[in-house]
Amino acid sequence: MQVPTNFNQLIEEANALDLYKQLILQLNKDFLLANVDLDFHEDVLPSSLKLLLHETVYRLIQEKFTEYLNLLYIIDVPEKDVKALNGDDVLMLSEAVSFLILKREWQKVWFRNKYS
Repeated sequence: MQVPTNFNQLIEEANALDLYKQLILQLNKDFLLANVDLDFHEDVLPSSLKLLLHETVYRLIQEKFTEYLNLLYIIDVPEKDVKALNGDDVLMLSEAVSFLILKREWQKVWFRNKYS
């Protein structure tokens, strides 16, 4: 598996393998487990997915930091990846964390599809 390096590459790969819907379902499952109020429709456009996820992560960082950390733990975003980000600009940080979340969820979906 070659890990996507940006949002567009991730979405292209998910669509090419017909796994975009599973990616959305995995996101919904983990957000529900983390008790974060975000539920994507299965047919959500990639642009809307990116925007809603970014807004939610930004809001969590600003207003509900404990829930934010819990979400990262439940999704299993690598701590070293989060620590490597620049936290000076919360808007840019939340965008980078959103991609890390999507990337980790994509890895789960890809491995489940490949090995089950």
